[in-house]
Amino acid sequence: MRRAEKVEAVQELEGDLRRATVAVLADYRGLTAGQMTRLRKAVRDADGRCRVAKNTLARRAIEESRRPSFEPLLHGPVAMILGFRDPVAIAKLAVKFADEMPKLEIKGAVFGERVLPAAEVKALATLPPREVLLAQLLGLLQAPATQLLRTLNEPAAQLARLVDAVAKRAGDAGSPAAPQAE
Repeated sequence: MRRAEKVEAVQELEGDLRRATVAVLADYRGLTAGQMTRLRKAVRDADGRCRVAKNTLARRAIEESRRPSFEPLLHGPVAMILGFRDPVAIAKLAVKFADEMPKLEIKGAVFGERVLPAAEVKALATLPPREVLLAQLLGLLQAPATQLLRTLNEPAAQLARLVDAVAKRAGDAGSPAAPQAE
């Protein structure tokens, strides 16, 4: 690889690392070309990118991108599965492929400013999708307002039920079918 090609590769990887919300690192030794193609296509469909680069070039790209150093994970052939939108979707995808292909071994990930070990990547993959989390958050935010509204409306509702009950009693007392006490 010529120097110009290396500089271009580092710049491209550095740009991807800056944009990425999550970077899952996996050892891909032993995967066939077809399996790697399937992995790359699935990552691309999930708005991500699967990159394989020399570790020395990856180290330079990490330094330039100002991401936390995940240098301890860069030993041997490493595939970087980068996610640009939903980090949970990329983690789920990586864990799913690691389960399907035993030779794909997750080494860890960089999520935000934290370096996660493989066990935490698997825990991240168990989270519900982003839309579900947003819906749960919205429900939590609405709950106090809903409770307050119910509390404020309850006295008026009790009064309405009382008036309704009194009206029904008065209507039953005046009807001819009702037995009258003498």
